[in-house]
Amino acid sequence: MLLIDVLHYIEPPAQAELLRRVREALAPGGVLILRVADATAGLRFRITEAVDLAATRLRGSRVKRLHSVPLAERRRQLESLGFTVEERPMSEGTPFANVLLSAR
Repeated sequence: MLLIDVLHYIEPPAQAELLRRVREALAPGGVLILRVADATAGLRFRITEAVDLAATRLRGSRVKRLHSVPLAERRRQLESLGFTVEERPMSEGTPFANVLLSAR
């Protein structure tokens, strides 16, 4: 299952519920792939969030703020649901703070 640039658009309680439901729906041996921004990545994170927010507004959305969390917190959240998590940085050569998470 893919959740690419999705979670930060919904509030944290809804994020937790979505991830719980995904875990329940995932077939045995299935993999959840997420792309998230690391909220602890300083300027790179602020650039990532600013670009996301600007793009969202240009598409006509009325999103007022995004709800990113520190990468370690996202990892703990997934592990508490029983996932084993692998991280891969995705932003080399860019000003962004994106990370690919594979949760099995």
